[in-house]
This record gives sequence, structure tokens and C-alpha cells, in this order.
Amino acid sequence: MTEQEIRRYLRLMQEESSESAFRGFYDLTYDRLFRIACFYLKREEWAQEVVMDVFMSLWNHRDTLPQVHNIEDYCFILTKNAALNYLEKEQRRPLPQPYDTHPESSETDYSPEEQLISDELFARYVKALDRLPQRCREVFIRVREEKQSYADVAEALGISVKTVDAQLQKATSRLRELLKESLT
Repeated sequence: MTEQEIRRYLRLMQEESSESAFRGFYDLTYDRLFRIACFYLKREEWAQEVVMDVFMSLWNHRDTLPQVHNIEDYCFILTKNAALNYLEKEQRRPLPQPYDTHPESSETDYSPEEQLISDELFARYVKALDRLPQRCREVFIRVREEKQSYADVAEALGISVKTVDAQLQKATSRLRELLKESLT
């Protein structure tokens, strides 16, 4: 995803209320926003709902989007906040519990500082992932995030298992470089 392409779509959305420009913007950014929502929600159906709400909000505010300085960060924060709000709403919903269970404290409770660092690192990871070549990114996501086997990925993409391995190694080393650059 390039900033220039995004800016072109945003300009067309603002000036012409172009639904085709919005569709191009959607196609360009959906996967990334969906991964962000999945990271926070851990449930694909919730993530899909949140991302659809985010896109509705983006369409409703299309007149002001071209003035946003960093649209990638803006979309990331919008999606993160929507996911956290959705999660909070779902957690308030009463769940039937057996009488003999006691709520236990979560082992994954983070301090606000740890949560901020975690969010920042995740944002950098997502940006680095977007900068990978398409085939590398696709192989990496299928193997590392979706936990598909090399054989399944090779079959789905019509490539050999050795190519999957080579693409995964390339993606891993490139991600390491990109993340190291962003942290220094």
C-alpha cells in the first residue's frame, strides 16, 4: 500500500463521493485493518464487523480524510479503538456462569505502559508486513499467522514446498531488517 495511491483514492472520495474510489481504498486497506482487529479481538466474525464499522465511519467522514497527516496511523488507531470498544461491549454482556466457578485474574493483564509498547510494536510489525513483496507477505501470513502447513500453502498458491520455505525465509529476514530499522 502506498501513501500516494491512498491519497488519490481519498481525494476522489472527497471531491466526487466516488464509490469506486472508496472500493479501491477498501481493497487496498481491508487486509491490514482486518489483521489489526483480529489481533485485539481474537475472533474473525467480530473483526469483520469492526472493520465494516470502521469503513462506514471512513466513508461518512470522507470530506475530512485528505487533511489527515498520516492516514495509515489514523486507520490503525481507528480500528484499534473500535476493536477495544467492541471488546469492552462484549465483556459487559452477562454470561451464564456455573455457581461453583470464581472469576480469576487474567495472566495477560498489562500495565498501561506495557500496553502502549505492545500496541506500538504491533503497529510497526503491521507496517513492516505491508512493505513485503506480495508473495512473501502471503506466504508469511498463511504460515505464521494462520498456522497453515507448508504443503497446504504450496497447494493453495500453486508453488512448491521449497518455494514456500524460501519465501518464508525471505519474509522473515526482511521483516527483521524492517523492524530493526524502525526501532533505531
